[in-house]
Amino acid sequence: MTFRDLMDLSVGSLWRIKLRATLTISGVVIAIATFVAMLSFAAGNQKWVTGAYSELGFLSRVNVYPKNGDDTADSTQTAILDRRALKTLTAIPGVKLAYPYVDFNVTAAVADTQVTVTARALSIEAMEIKPFSILLGGVVFSAEDAKEAVVTPDFLEEIGIEDPDSLIGREIVVSTKVASLDSALFHAVGDPQTEMSSLLREVAMDSLYNRSYQERLVRRELGGRMARFFKGLMTNQMTIADTLTIIGVGDKLEKYAIRVAPIVVPEETARRFGSAGIGLSSDPVDLLAALQSGSLFEPGGTDETRNYGRVTLEIEPHASHEAVTDSVEALGYRAFSFAENLKDIQRFFVYYYIGLGVLGVMALFTAALGIVNTMVMSITERRREIGILKSLGAGEREIRLVFLVESGVIGALGAAVGIFVGWVGTRIIAVILKIFMQRGEMPVFDPFALPVWLIFLALGFGILISLLAGLYPASRAARVDPVIALRSD
Repeated sequence: MTFRDLMDLSVGSLWRIKLRATLTISGVVIAIATFVAMLSFAAGNQKWVTGAYSELGFLSRVNVYPKNGDDTADSTQTAILDRRALKTLTAIPGVKLAYPYVDFNVTAAVADTQVTVTARALSIEAMEIKPFSILLGGVVFSAEDAKEAVVTPDFLEEIGIEDPDSLIGREIVVSTKVASLDSALFHAVGDPQTEMSSLLREVAMDSLYNRSYQERLVRRELGGRMARFFKGLMTNQMTIADTLTIIGVGDKLEKYAIRVAPIVVPEETARRFGSAGIGLSSDPVDLLAALQSGSLFEPGGTDETRNYGRVTLEIEPHASHEAVTDSVEALGYRAFSFAENLKDIQRFFVYYYIGLGVLGVMALFTAALGIVNTMVMSITERRREIGILKSLGAGEREIRLVFLVESGVIGALGAAVGIFVGWVGTRIIAVILKIFMQRGEMPVFDPFALPVWLIFLALGFGILISLLAGLYPASRAARVDPVIALRSD
């Protein structure tokens, strides 16, 4: 008996029981559609995550952070992330570039519109990498100290402009407040005549010869002067302003849940805002760092002693991420490798696939019960046919193959239609989810994907489960006695 003969017998038998065969195939369609939809959801999310890491250049990036107090032993001094640390990190083999994460608050004015936003300082090298180099229009910085700025769509929303190109070439006045050393000293010293009069009124002259009283008086005065000094640093701030030219508009990266500061300026330009040659940064962390290093009274002292919360390392294409992270941790810092993180995410997706696949296979087994029921009933109705085939010389093997092919046809048809139904269903759900993503201001992406491997996997599973379901009915049909079958008809 040829394969064509087997197919003719199987299709003919199913055609005679169209309603029952349709219902059975429908069960397979629903099971396969569920299987495809579940794994398609996992594949879509994996594709989005992998695409985001690749598109934004994360696979060649390592973030460095100072260790928390819980991460280090009491006897170990915490390594500080400052400009000296940048040089050390850049010297690690395999590191192409190291740049800090520095944001500061500014007031920006374009024409008659003024807003308070965050600005970020970036070097030219850092600006040329993703995601900062992804621009809607314009170019990146021409020099480290250029009076230029790149803005983002968030800034356009702040000032109420929709067309990115209309901003390119326009001037933007950026200003920020810095702590002034002169005003802090003046605030601490005060008016000499008034201060002296107040001191004379408060001092108990008859206790001046008491050493304990003298010490308390000195501590009180020094403590008060220091408090007034720092209050002057924090409250009596100078306004530093500069006029920059907008040369580019960055792309909106909310689809990757990444937010870039509304204004990006060259590193040297930002440094002028931080110290301006006459003042000090108003960041309390930087002030404490300057005190610890003894550079508080040096011109622009906090610039060299600024502590960074994060430093990003760009890795050479063929460099080992493990070696770089080990070197970073050996220096006393915490390292976060995006490449290693992606490997962990990929491992998570393996379990994700297995979990969703198990649920889909359970649905397929439910459909398999329907196949078994249909095939067993078919044997009862076709006993005379089986008897005739055996009397004509068909052996048990051929009879078994007839019913196995029949169940395989049910599985193949159900799987093919189920894949299509599953794909259509995911397209409808994807449209609905994207609407909710947009309304909820979430990253918008396609949460479903139908890779080729999933099509073949679903088709293979559908046929395999159907064949397994047909094993018992086929064996039962093969054992039918032709004499009894023909006599009882």
